Amino acid sequence: MSFSLWITLLAACFVISFTPGAGAINTMGNALSHGFRRSIWGILGQQAALIVHIAIVALGVGVLVASSPIAFNVIRYAGAAYLVYLGVRQLLRRPAAAAQPIGAAEAAASGASGAAESASTDASGASGSSRSSDASRGSDRPTASAAVEVAPDATTAPSPPESRWSMFRRGLWVNLLNPKAIVFFLAFLPQFIRPSLPLLPQYLVVAATVVVVDVIVMWGFFAFAAHGMRRFTRSARGQRTVDAVFGLLFIAVGILLVFLH
Repeated sequence: MSFSLWITLLAACFVISFTPGAGAINTMGNALSHGFRRSIWGILGQQAALIVHIAIVALGVGVLVASSPIAFNVIRYAGAAYLVYLGVRQLLRRPAAAAQPIGAAEAAASGASGAAESASTDASGASGSSRSSDASRGSDRPTASAAVEVAPDATTAPSPPESRWSMFRRGLWVNLLNPKAIVFFLAFLPQFIRPSLPLLPQYLVVAATVVVVDVIVMWGFFAFAAHGMRRFTRSARGQRTVDAVFGLLFIAVGILLVFLH
């Protein structure tokens, strides 16, 4: 591939990657929920899907998908259903910040218990009555332990952190179940491939360029921009708001995938 042609490919890849879509929504959601560094696992899953799309086009399977309404619609509806599923799961996700009041309640209960025992000891020393001291200690200890025991029941248990493999797998399916990506690559890639030259090196250059550019845009722009808004997720209310926004975005993209052609 000539350098001038590669520069054109590079510019086109940046324009395509900056176009908002399900991948960008997934990346920003991961960055907000799991942090900037851990969001890379979802991005890597999305890149694996892009490599599969390029391989499908290179092998000629993309022509069959593009020319077969049945195959196209099966993948399209499966992709839309998966995006809607992700949106509903995001809406129902429990905020991790809900675990914080438990620790605060335990600390408060422990402090109250210590203060009560200290006051009881001082009072018993002043009066010289050991029976009164024992009674006051006995009455205070159950109260503190009851406060500690009630605290976990009074709060909602937080959802466990998502594993790296789960984030990778979700990113893979988000991009893989998008038949329009196959059709797009089918129309996009031939412009940068010269049939008279060896095909494998050209497809390798195209795949490497597409993946590197998409990682830079997804991680360096979308994930970084979302990471700057993580202060909204420090409270349970903020997490619920973020989950609602991105859940609705996933559902909206899924609906658009069905009704827009």
